[in-house]
Amino acid sequence: MSSGLFALLDDIAGIAKLAAASLDDVAGAAGKAGAKAVGVVVDDTAVTPGYAMGFKPEREIPIVAKIAVGSLRNKLLFLLPGALLLSAFAPWAVTPILMLGGAYLCFEASEKIIGAVAGHDEVDEIEELALSSAELEKQKVSGAIRTDLILSAEIMAIALGDVADRPLAIQAGALLIVGVLLTVAVYGVVGLIVKMDDIGLHMAGRSGRLTPVVGRGLVKAMPVVMESLTVVGTAAMLWVGGGIIVHGLEHFHLTPVPHWVEAIKHFAGLVPGVGPVTGWAAMAAASAVVGLVVGGIIVGALHLIPHKKAAH
Repeated sequence: MSSGLFALLDDIAGIAKLAAASLDDVAGAAGKAGAKAVGVVVDDTAVTPGYAMGFKPEREIPIVAKIAVGSLRNKLLFLLPGALLLSAFAPWAVTPILMLGGAYLCFEASEKIIGAVAGHDEVDEIEELALSSAELEKQKVSGAIRTDLILSAEIMAIALGDVADRPLAIQAGALLIVGVLLTVAVYGVVGLIVKMDDIGLHMAGRSGRLTPVVGRGLVKAMPVVMESLTVVGTAAMLWVGGGIIVHGLEHFHLTPVPHWVEAIKHFAGLVPGVGPVTGWAAMAAASAVVGLVVGGIIVGALHLIPHKKAAH
């Protein structure tokens, strides 16, 4: 009787050790995969605040919360199961799907740039003014969640690529941790950014010497910060989208463009002392140029279609 009890306890101890080892594997894989996705996380953080601009202060955090919930839904209900299915049955399809997503990011960024240059942004602003506050909020949230889907797909794909050789359970656990933690981090920072002017107003009304000065400085700086984030977000979409396309071309051995980008990175990286920084910046700029070309072609093609239909 006692020997059977000890055997059962040994089995339980063995299962506990195996579970602990599995959790360690999941945590380690998630940490490694999440670190590689940091670049896309920065882009996501820069893009999102623009969608909460122009609303009453009391609606800013609810809008960010809606986008965050949509982001979690994207990752956990669609991208996580999709990534695991692709890893198990069609790993060859990951790169083409990512390239389509990258092309969409390039299209969206290029359309914004062309619209700003051609003055279409003013027309968009007039159209937005015709919407009710609730309709505009719904439109902005939907647009943010669509953009997040592409950026989240890139995050999950980067994470999947780093754990693809692990058992399926480890892959699932790592992707789950990466998806949840990065979403919390991104939208926590976004919420802080969009409320920074309110924090500044609160500080400006406090007593003391330094606190009111800092508060007024925050209030004055926030319009510039938000405008800068809009520019950074557009550039980030070009960089990320172009980078995805360059990586995909390299994957399929369509090498002229990837070789050019790599050569630019190599020569820029030869600068003494700051080579790694200049090399990375040159690679990002070259990827953004690729993204702008691809996006411009898509915008041009889509704008030609209505004209052809009208002509017929």
